[in-house]
Amino acid sequence: MTSPKNMICLWYERDAEAAARFYAQTFPDSAVKAVYRAPTDYPAGKAGDVITVEFTVAGLPCLGLNGGPVFRHNEAFSFQVATDDQAETDRYWDAIVGNGGQEGACGWCKDRWGISWQITPRVLTQAVAAGGEEAKRAFTAMMQMKKIDIAAIVAACKG
Repeated sequence: MTSPKNMICLWYERDAEAAARFYAQTFPDSAVKAVYRAPTDYPAGKAGDVITVEFTVAGLPCLGLNGGPVFRHNEAFSFQVATDDQAETDRYWDAIVGNGGQEGACGWCKDRWGISWQITPRVLTQAVAAGGEEAKRAFTAMMQMKKIDIAAIVAACKG
């Protein structure tokens, strides 16, 4: 199997395969492509341990690296997933937060591995891009939310 020329590498303590399988079950156009195991014992593990996992998240190629506890995820990196309606927004948010993750502000949440996600309805992006008073009202409404409430954004846009 040929790997993509460029992909995002995400460092996990030890659960890259579990994370990749969760993403593949949660998001469309996502899959676990390959699991690579250590061919021999090494300082942090044994032969047969999962070292890397190739996967896609919503079509984006990724490599999960089981690198140990040296580095932690933070909000400097996040996946932003555009949603079309409240049901889709709820489904992704609930999957991430409801499986050991945590809520953040303004549509941000973290999965149980510490990866940050922005679950962003397209209506919010469009409202902010419109500029002017509509953008101000949508932005002000968003600042009060954790998970984005599309009806509240639409109402704020109308004034």
